[in-house]
Amino acid sequence: MNLCQWEDMEAEADEMWSFVGDKSQQRWLWHAIDHHSGAVLAYVLATHADEAFVKLKDLLEPFGIIQFYTDGWGAYERLLNPDEHTVGKRNTQKIERKHLTFRTRIKRLARKTICFSKSVVMHDVVIGLFINRFEFGCVI
Repeated sequence: MNLCQWEDMEAEADEMWSFVGDKSQQRWLWHAIDHHSGAVLAYVLATHADEAFVKLKDLLEPFGIIQFYTDGWGAYERLLNPDEHTVGKRNTQKIERKHLTFRTRIKRLARKTICFSKSVVMHDVVIGLFINRFEFGCVI
């Protein structure tokens, strides 16, 4: 199935917290999934700043998304057109479930564990490789 051929695509977007070294060095996985299939469309690993969502929006541009579903985080409110943005838990259940799957399968994302990243590079590489392999099917 080719996601780029769909018309009137809707996406769920959210961010997921993690850290590098200790909890003062926060790192965020910003990602968007197709609202109907749950397929990951794009992701960005960055800080919890508006610029990270701008990067994600740029990656989502080719999909022609007409409706975003998010939680109430300020970046979404500031950067999305209100006519194309719906806030609430009712339409973000798939992406929240995706978070649980990621936290279960990638121990660096689990909140209480002895497995954590010591560098931003390794943190981003491990998470990126997992997403590229299991969500996009790219064998690296």
